[in-house]
Amino acid sequence: MKLTLTPPLKPSYWMDSPASKAAVSPPLKGRHQVDVLIVGGGFVGLWTAMTLKQLEPDARVMLLEQDVCGGGASGRNGGFVMSWWPKIGTLRSFCDERQARFLGDSAERAIYELGEFCAEHGIDAHFRQSGWLWTATTPQHVDTWNGTLAACERLGVQPFERLDAAEVARRTGSSVHLAGVFERSNATVQPALLARGMRRVALARGVEIHEHSGVTGISPGEPVRVTTAQGQVEATNLVLTTNAWAAALPELAQLMVPVNSSIVVTEAVPERLAEAGWSGGEAITDSQLMVDYYRTTRDGRIAFGKGTGAIAYGSRIGQVFSEDPASLLLTEADLRRTYPMLGDVGLTHRWSGPIDRTYDSLPIFGRLGGQANIHYGIGWSGNGVGPSRLGGRILASLALGRDDQWSRCPLVERQCRRFPPEPLRYIGGSMVRNAVIRKERAELAGATPAALDRMLARFAPAGLEDKS
Repeated sequence: MKLTLTPPLKPSYWMDSPASKAAVSPPLKGRHQVDVLIVGGGFVGLWTAMTLKQLEPDARVMLLEQDVCGGGASGRNGGFVMSWWPKIGTLRSFCDERQARFLGDSAERAIYELGEFCAEHGIDAHFRQSGWLWTATTPQHVDTWNGTLAACERLGVQPFERLDAAEVARRTGSSVHLAGVFERSNATVQPALLARGMRRVALARGVEIHEHSGVTGISPGEPVRVTTAQGQVEATNLVLTTNAWAAALPELAQLMVPVNSSIVVTEAVPERLAEAGWSGGEAITDSQLMVDYYRTTRDGRIAFGKGTGAIAYGSRIGQVFSEDPASLLLTEADLRRTYPMLGDVGLTHRWSGPIDRTYDSLPIFGRLGGQANIHYGIGWSGNGVGPSRLGGRILASLALGRDDQWSRCPLVERQCRRFPPEPLRYIGGSMVRNAVIRKERAELAGATPAALDRMLARFAPAGLEDKS
């Protein structure tokens, strides 16, 4: 069993900050024996490691990361800390009401816990809990949230409040927004600073971290053996938290496909943002399938992202997930369409990144190859900053063999729709993506999309939010 090593991705704006380039742990060298080995130093891996040490302080826990902690998807996303209420309809498709309410409540609570965690440990991750606006930017998208709000009401929760067109336009600073709903609990962070702060806390709790330690081989057994370029680890339990890189393993490649998302960052223009009216710090997404997501930064920039959805043959993590020019052009075009009054404002950073997309955009937890001591948690689908805390609890319970609400969680060993093998995956996926692009361009222009494009777009995996 082999995990493919990939060259480092182009640094994001977040990872380019001096505080994100702090001390790096040395690569793994020599032979080691541990109780739990974690592969992957992003949010899920770090939460898993810290939860393990909280539950079993004497356990020897080691984490390996091929780059630096946060150098993958965790340090290059939009920094939205969201709940799972927008996905409640999907949760109800495989959860009963009690289970869905538990996961929804837990994901919302994780947002508050993240703020408390940063305050407790002095992590200046720019945590700001100013809520999230889910908007419509075309007439076709108005009220697409109705099914989600109805599903929440059936569970006895009302996390969203409806806003009229004038209020949405005022709070977003753009008349492109025609309607929307607001979820108050959501927050934003500087994700790289969060990842590096989590790394510091994990080290302080006794987690052994080795960066620049890409895994070259995994040999199942009791113990499982994991090799790197300069070392070897024998582990009682292995936990894989490698996000999109998990597609290198054929069994996991059936469950998710890496797709790209792209972000551009403007110059700092706090006065211009105030003039436009976007001064509350709300995170915003629209209702496209190739969703636009955007937020402001502490120094008054716009970080504008788009789920550009490009894929690579064989799911190889390469240039398309680092800096894809075509995807970045799509992203900048949507920024300029949404905020035309800022057309003279330049861009300082642009990058692409990988998302481990499942068909329903919710994660999957299980055992690799039926091995009782190899666990995985994949498929965060671009919404892992907040729910990764839940993932850490689930994976820690699985690794320790605990029988609790997390190991029995319905996200564990669930049956999911699988993606086709190559070359159908790449050919079919590219056809569907191009159809979605054409369909959504037509909708934004006020035209009727072609029937073929509407038909092919139905094959696209679920987006960030459920649609009615």
